[in-house]
Amino acid sequence: MGRKRKGRDISGWLVVDKPAGITSTAVVNKVRWAFDANKAGHAGTLDPDATGVLAVALGEATKTVPYITDALKAYAFTVRFGQATRTDDAEGDVIASSDLRPGDDEIKEALHAFVGDIMQVPPQFSAVKIDGERAYKRARDGEEMEIAARPLFVDELTLLDRPDPDHAELMLVCGKGGYVRSIARDLGEALGCLGHVLRLRRVWSGPFDAEDGLSLERIDAMARTPELDSFLRPLEEGLTDLPELPCGPESAVKLRNGNPAMVIASGVDYGDECWVSHDGVPIAVGRYKSGEVHPSRVFVTP
Repeated sequence: MGRKRKGRDISGWLVVDKPAGITSTAVVNKVRWAFDANKAGHAGTLDPDATGVLAVALGEATKTVPYITDALKAYAFTVRFGQATRTDDAEGDVIASSDLRPGDDEIKEALHAFVGDIMQVPPQFSAVKIDGERAYKRARDGEEMEIAARPLFVDELTLLDRPDPDHAELMLVCGKGGYVRSIARDLGEALGCLGHVLRLRRVWSGPFDAEDGLSLERIDAMARTPELDSFLRPLEEGLTDLPELPCGPESAVKLRNGNPAMVIASGVDYGDECWVSHDGVPIAVGRYKSGEVHPSRVFVTP
């Protein structure tokens, strides 16, 4: 018999404005402790030196994490031209340099190649697995690896500001699996001047905005209090990209037991993924088929 997790059965999302100098996992552990929650996870890792939105899911909301992970995200970042580093950011040693500096028009022209469906090679220092081992662990041992390019959808990549010849401030809106460090590295190579990320901030992630995020200091100050609970956002905010279909009480019981059930359908097609509610309470996520929803995730809610 498995050991029962300690903590409260509390569900929802907390938007954290992550500071630099801490891992995403450490933020999740802090939030879980502050809520005394029995389960927590996050939707999309941020590098330790990156700041901005880290959406933390508690309880049943962890079942909606994939939908936030798959959603578009926006990053504001600064590229430092003239230097390539081992880590593709400011933490790594400089491994090559260049005296060339691109003009604004050159940068804007080069950005076009990074928009749409592109192929991107993750950094050597990344969490991708190579032969079952994280790339960053092998990179720390000095190993140079061949990492296969991966598809990435980039919705937008724009030049925001050019404070001086060495730096450019950019905004990236992309889908799942994007590495901003790779964008900076590849942009520098395309411009012939090299480059790396100097600063990185995730501005928004799906429905969650950095302006609404709590600092770790505020979370600490309100830990284990009803005041902190008041900042918890409903589970269904993780499902905003899916249509909501209501159902009656009998269907709610069937769906909670993992069985297909009739729903009140409007604006969905056969095979569409959706979420089902009863009296405003989320019941399940599943596929719509001929008047019924076949559940793939069931929410245990009060």
